[in-house]
Amino acid sequence: MKLKIALRFIVTLLIFVLAVSLGRGLWVNYMDKPWTRDGRVRADIINVAADVSGLVTQVPVRDNQHVRKGELLLAIDAERYRIAVKQAEALVAAKRAALTMRKANAARRAAMDEEVVSRESLDDASNTASAAEAEYQQALAGLDAARLNLARTQVRAPADGYVTNLNVHAGDYARAGEAKLAVVDQDSYWVFGYFEETKLPLLHVGDAAELQLMSGERLSGHVESIARAIYDRDNPDTRQLVADVNPTFNWVRLAQRVPVRIHIDKVPEDVRLSAGLTATVIVKPAGPEAIGRS
Repeated sequence: MKLKIALRFIVTLLIFVLAVSLGRGLWVNYMDKPWTRDGRVRADIINVAADVSGLVTQVPVRDNQHVRKGELLLAIDAERYRIAVKQAEALVAAKRAALTMRKANAARRAAMDEEVVSRESLDDASNTASAAEAEYQQALAGLDAARLNLARTQVRAPADGYVTNLNVHAGDYARAGEAKLAVVDQDSYWVFGYFEETKLPLLHVGDAAELQLMSGERLSGHVESIARAIYDRDNPDTRQLVADVNPTFNWVRLAQRVPVRIHIDKVPEDVRLSAGLTATVIVKPAGPEAIGRS
């Protein structure tokens, strides 16, 4: 009977110790280890806008289509820009003829005897030739600008990536500088892990990181940088430029979350990333020697 009581006591004690150890391990892992479930996949999203205005005549891409750098995204009616090039070419020809005439006139006057042509007349001819040279160079610059505008009627992909937010169709009017679509740079994906400020001392630039998407895929990366500033909601500037301080809760203090940029070392071919996905970020500190790298 005493043996059974002793065995029950020992078993209960072991279960209690195991529960305490397990609970402590979970607590330490949750509170002290540098990890967060608040991670977001990010990417460079390039807003694509036409550099010249005009009617859209062609949109050869579809929403979410993969494109290569330099591939045509949309075309703008180029007729008036071709006319502008012809006008600029005609102006260049006129200024070139005027320059030739002014130079010949200046050279002819310079060859005359000073008793026949006054010094003032010689200076005027030389200055007129110099002004004609400047007007000719200005006409050449205008021609370059006209040719550039003609070339900019072809809007091309700035990087390899994916078309998103396609908001333009043939027949629309495109205004210069107004974004009509976006291209997600396929080589620019990274992860922002929002870590509590209490865990920042454990993080260092270069530390290895494990990334787990909510869909289950796992990626590897490393800490690229740690943000040095976040928005202070307790001290926003009002229109009067005075501090608008929120009430302080004496018993509850929530740790701020600071963005930590995680570089993705390699994206497997079977993993499809999209900016905005949720990820769990687990950082594996390299040890005290890593402090010097932060």
